[in-house]
Amino acid sequence: MRLRQIAVVISVSAFAVVVPAVSADAKPAKDFKNCTALNKVYPHGVGLHKAKDRTSGDPVRNFKKSKPLYKANDESDADNDGIACEKH
Repeated sequence: MRLRQIAVVISVSAFAVVVPAVSADAKPAKDFKNCTALNKVYPHGVGLHKAKDRTSGDPVRNFKKSKPLYKANDESDADNDGIACEKH
């Protein structure tokens, strides 16, 4: 009986290590209605960490870097440069 209890404890412990805990407080990134709404919160836009602004002028570098936030608003990335709603 003792050996069986040890096997159950090992199995449960191994399962707990493999399956990460998901926070009940985790919220999906906000999907803004349009760039005007997004720019009220993030004045220079949102983008991926390594994104570079495609422009012939001075590129925007001070946008909010967040993959989940960008993915929720990527339909607002008109030039497909990895930054949504970028502006100076």
